[in-house]
Amino acid sequence: MITAEQLKDVIDRTEALKHYLNIDSKLIQVEEEQLRTQAPGFWDDPKKAEIQMKKVKSLQGWIDGYNEVKELSDELSLAMEFYREELVSEQEVDEIYNRAVSSIESLELKNMLREEADQMDCVLKINSGAGGTESQDWAQMLMRMYMRWGENNNYKVTVANIQDGDEAGIKQVTLEIEGPYAYGYLKGENGVHRLVRVSPYNAQGKRMTSFASVFVTPLIDDSIEVDINPALMSWDTFRSGGAGGQNVNKVESGVRLRYQFKDPYTGVEEEILIENTETRDQPKNKERALQHLRSILYDKELQHRLAEQEKIEAGKKKIEWGSQIRSYVFDDRRVKDHRTGHQTSNVTGVMDGYIDEFIKSYLMSFARSREQ
Repeated sequence: MITAEQLKDVIDRTEALKHYLNIDSKLIQVEEEQLRTQAPGFWDDPKKAEIQMKKVKSLQGWIDGYNEVKELSDELSLAMEFYREELVSEQEVDEIYNRAVSSIESLELKNMLREEADQMDCVLKINSGAGGTESQDWAQMLMRMYMRWGENNNYKVTVANIQDGDEAGIKQVTLEIEGPYAYGYLKGENGVHRLVRVSPYNAQGKRMTSFASVFVTPLIDDSIEVDINPALMSWDTFRSGGAGGQNVNKVESGVRLRYQFKDPYTGVEEEILIENTETRDQPKNKERALQHLRSILYDKELQHRLAEQEKIEAGKKKIEWGSQIRSYVFDDRRVKDHRTGHQTSNVTGVMDGYIDEFIKSYLMSFARSREQ
């Protein structure tokens, strides 16, 4: 049975969310934005209209989220009164309390995602590390984990490009994950993921260590301006591989985009390589590859701004590409995040995409580091 202190905590956190989220202001703002959608000729410019509709949906999402929290908080207060009058059981009160706390935590977590890019869709790329078949199998397991995470959260996951492994698994894959705050939730997955297990590909049954890298960038839309110099771009086409109809392997629908990028802040030069085989329509694949390029360039600028803001080295390290962030030790039934210390023995659940606790612990840790 919950205590009076637990009830007070729910009520206090609900009131705090109303303040932090500026709900009263958002109620006025959403009415104003909805009025703009009723203006004559609103749909004459579909792209502009779509941006406006996203703005309305985003504002309404915050309001709906708070209303759900408030309703559960009020329901809990009422349930406590009914319990004193012996009209409901302890179990019923506890169930309402658990729902209220879960709803509050979900909204508190979303409230941490305030950066411009956090609300965007994302591109998630996985590269297998050195180690041949074992690492390529691990990369495929990670791909399945993120695809299952997307399914669990009702996000749309599309395979934009994939390169199969030599014998099993994959060498690399690019996933597009579309849904509210996809980038905000997954940005902490950037880095090296380490697997330790008895390898099914080792005849001696030895314990093997494999690595795979995960790189996440926001998938930007037409509402964000990104400068691309056409003179620095070059295109190749190739035949898409994989099972399918007669068209596969006969038409050069796959596209490869190379962009010679020079960092304006450091002067470092690099070639950005993007491949897309998402459809059998070459123009559509080109359009998608260009969107990925814009997303990468936007992310580079975003990371520069973040690095400037993050003067604390510990906070900076948390979003640094290339650092080993998590270990998955199958034999010991342990998955541990090295940045936050969060760990679980539910290896099967993690590999089935239930990684929300890791995401939450990272975001909370990252938020605390920014407050220091």
